[in-house]
Amino acid sequence: MDDPGPPSAPTVTDVLVVGAGPAGVAAAVTLRASGRDVMLVDKASFPRDKCCGDGLTTLALRELEALGFEPSMVRDWQVIDGAVLRSPSGRQVTVRLPTGAGAGTYAAVAPRRQLDAALVDLASAAGVDVRTGHGFDGRLDQHHDHAVVGLGGHEAVAARYVIAADGMWSPVRRAAGLTEAGYLGEWHAFRAYARGVTGPAAEQLHVWFEPDLLPGYAWSFPLPNGRVNIGFGVLRDGSRRIQDMKQQWADLLDRPHIRAAIGAHAALEDRHTAWPIPARIDRATLSAGRVLLVGDAAAATDVMTGEGIGQALLTGRLAAEAVVAVGAVDPAAARRHYGRAVRHHLVADHRMSAALGRVLAHERGARGAIGLLDRCGDWSRRSFARWMFEDEPRALLLTPGRWHRRPLARPGVWVDG
Repeated sequence: MDDPGPPSAPTVTDVLVVGAGPAGVAAAVTLRASGRDVMLVDKASFPRDKCCGDGLTTLALRELEALGFEPSMVRDWQVIDGAVLRSPSGRQVTVRLPTGAGAGTYAAVAPRRQLDAALVDLASAAGVDVRTGHGFDGRLDQHHDHAVVGLGGHEAVAARYVIAADGMWSPVRRAAGLTEAGYLGEWHAFRAYARGVTGPAAEQLHVWFEPDLLPGYAWSFPLPNGRVNIGFGVLRDGSRRIQDMKQQWADLLDRPHIRAAIGAHAALEDRHTAWPIPARIDRATLSAGRVLLVGDAAAATDVMTGEGIGQALLTGRLAAEAVVAVGAVDPAAARRHYGRAVRHHLVADHRMSAALGRVLAHERGARGAIGLLDRCGDWSRRSFARWMFEDEPRALLLTPGRWHRRPLARPGVWVDG
């Protein structure tokens, strides 16, 4: 084999972002808008599939709008105007989001294969140096004024900061010495796509609190052309094991209420996929030296629902804003700035979600919550739908400094779109 020769000098940039999912793109675009030179790398080539429920909360939509994203950038974009909730007892309740002139969009579904590719294109159009097919190779050398990151072979990048947006198993986090041995995440989720959907799930978002899945739930999120994202997620409790995934899927799809929702001839496409979900932002280590962790690498997922795209976008932005606010001289100050911002925006919400999740984790709690909702009027149901799809209002009592935002009175996103 030919000798590849001596290593070349590292490429120099202000900030290197590892991982081109929503968290990485949010960080990169925010930094570039502030005049920083940014390189965004990912081992994958886009479009690529990402195991996900594909749901977008109001938090995610607001962050996407701030980046300059438009729904027309995703072919199979589906606006959601509410949800159908089914309790363990079989009681079913429909909650609606505000609609009509000036209401905007509060929730949507977008396949990650399309969404992430659109975000990478957005980053490139914003002037970010995007390099797909370039994965982190495990080399991370931190110095007092910069870090050097290996991208395979003799290729390396020297940057003032490294933002790790490389997911649950974050190789950058591991190289920085921050990985906790044996950690598998708080949730385990399973997803497939189905076609030929002719029942009400073709247009409605469904959430089923199945007795045998608690603490957890099953879902069906609508997509255009008679397709849905369908799956289930369970909270890890240290004892439960789902041994036969094939049988579990068959059992779920044959339950009368689920089959009635998707239609008699709906069928799964291709294979199902599974993934762990980290949801411990209140305890996660967010930084080390010149490395800041965002998204799943920072365990920033909503602990009650398992949703993480909004949190990924938000933490990516917050990390970028910390770098911009502090500059390159004092990484300790950048770490403090980022930590404070995450605590302000996410930790109280996380704790409130955890408390509410404990109620819904048990059959009695889930039945009681949905039963109470069933007895409410239209205004209360609509407010509940807002509360469900927009994370921030859950923690208002714990963070009164945010009352001035009047979250339940704010319109949705793309009001004029």
